[in-house]
Amino acid sequence: QVQLVESGGGLVQAGGSLRLSCVASGRSFSRYPMAWFRQAPGKEREFVAAMSWSGGNTSYADSVKGRFTISRDNTKNTVDLQMSSLKPEDTAVYYCAASVMYGESSWITDREYEYYYWGQGTQVTVSS
Repeated sequence: QVQLVESGGGLVQAGGSLRLSCVASGRSFSRYPMAWFRQAPGKEREFVAAMSWSGGNTSYADSVKGRFTISRDNTKNTVDLQMSSLKPEDTAVYYCAASVMYGESSWITDREYEYYYWGQGTQVTVSS
């Protein structure tokens, strides 16, 4: 059974930092892109960041560029999201996602439908 389990969420003041982690089990994703999405109350889920399977290519939503950093460790089947300079508008449930679409080592996608496996989410709340 494939599982993605996120951790690291919590309550933080504006300007603070949090590091989210996602551990995958049940299969290896070392040859597939992984990503983070988020869903704020009353809003649709949106793309946050993605990394190619090689780790050589990343993509970020404009709203988090320069503040968030995605990383992965294929030996541990993990993907992390370092979040800095957090804003109240970053408040959301954050989801880890893994694709099963194999591509070139630099290929990544921000399309939700191209990610097949999802974690249960971890809540991030940023107070003003």
